[in-house]
Parts: sequence; structure tokens; C-alpha cells
Amino acid sequence: MRQNVIFLMAIALMATDTTLGFAPHTQDTKIRTTKLQQQTTSDKEDATKERRQPWDVLRFVRQSSKFVNLPFTPSKSTSDTIQPGQVIWAPSSKLFFEWAPLDDVVMGGVSSSKVDNRSGLWKGTVTDANNGGFVGMRSTPPSVKLDLSKCQGLEWTFQTTNNMPQRLKVVLRDSNDFNGIAWTACINVPASKNKQKQVTVKVPLKNLVPSIFAKIVPDAKDFDKSSITALQLVFSKFEFEGELNPKFKVGDFDVQVLQVKAY
Repeated sequence: MRQNVIFLMAIALMATDTTLGFAPHTQDTKIRTTKLQQQTTSDKEDATKERRQPWDVLRFVRQSSKFVNLPFTPSKSTSDTIQPGQVIWAPSSKLFFEWAPLDDVVMGGVSSSKVDNRSGLWKGTVTDANNGGFVGMRSTPPSVKLDLSKCQGLEWTFQTTNNMPQRLKVVLRDSNDFNGIAWTACINVPASKNKQKQVTVKVPLKNLVPSIFAKIVPDAKDFDKSSITALQLVFSKFEFEGELNPKFKVGDFDVQVLQVKAY
């Protein structure tokens, strides 16, 4: 854990200039500053609204350290074959993994969330400040890879809540790379006036799209469903290639996952 923190702090320090928008004071910078001073009152008001908020580097380290593999760390070679109908996660279970939050703080944003693995409740606040706009929960590294080669997909069962997003991303990963290819599908969660209603959404593996930072990777290798290293649920402002999530809104949200099962 200590090594993880040191490694991530080094990454954070190297990335600070880019993440926080800092730049050296060059002649070009002075010219741009002069132009900014000539903005209209309306432009200045807009700039004030978009003022950046402080980046919480410590929260970045706390979240990322749960998922990042240090350089030269041996990768897991064993796998557990999952059968259709087998539950791979449920509240308070100790099956393969637990959930932990992974929000836009990893890219300089200020959205935040937390997960209760005893109930499956994931909640927090999403904002698009600092060019952010997503919250996520990701599985902690399992002791073995999950082999879904005998399965067609995953069933996600939710309990509806008052602030439940109606459109989410489901992500599977087939490598240990922290920012590797995210095999992604966008799902619609049916709206319900009954807070206690359970809804199940099927996610076929064949529908997963290879992406990195919401950009489609056209030349990605084939999805290796025999080597699943992580699952992820994301509520994001963006879908793919800059397209907006039509059901995204900033503010408080909560999602309760009751079960993830193969089919």
C-alpha cells in the first residue's frame, strides 16, 4: 500500500501542470492574458461560473491506489470459470471482489461517491466542474481472473431509488492496465415510482464497445472474455466520441446494486 501511494503521488505531481491547467509564463501566455482582459462583461461572468475548483490530490491517491498495479508486479495467471446462472457479486458476499469508488478526481474533477458493500448502495454527487462529469464504482482486483467464456452476458439487478440515474455505463476489463481498454455498454434503467421495485438489465458481452476515456478504439484486439480483471459501473456526462448522455444531470445520485449474475 505504501509503495502504491508513493507511486501515485509521483504520477500526480508529474500530471499537476496538465490537470490543474498550470502553464509557464511565456510571451504567448502574456498575449493570451491581455486578450482575456479584453473580454466583455458577459464573457467574464461566464468565466467566473466556470472557475476551477481545487483538485483533491489526496482523494485521487486514495481512490487510485486500490486499483493500480505497480510496475513489474506479476499479473494473475489463474482464472475461475463462471457458469451461466452463477452469481459473481451480491451484498455482504465474499465471492470474488468488492466495490470501491473511482470518480473523475482521477482526471482533475471534483465529483465524489462512496460504496457500501454490505447493501450495494453507491451514492454521491456528480458535477461537471473542472471539465469532469462522471462517478464510478469499480471492482477491487480479484484473487483470480473471471472466465466468462461459457456465458453470453451479465445480469445486473438494481433496487430503484429516488435519485437513481436512468442511463449508466457497464464496463468490463480484460487486462490489468489501470487505463487500459474499457469494454463498455450503455444501459437504460427503467424508471419506477416504487422505491422498492427491483429491475434487472441484461448486458450481452457481444454488445461491448472498446473505448478509452469515452473514445472508441477501432483497432482494439478481440475482447478476451476468459480473462476478466475488473467490472465497473459509471454514471457519466458523456457516452462515446463526445456524444452526451441524454439522461445525465448534475447533483446527488444513488444506485443500489442487489446482484450481478452471469447468464
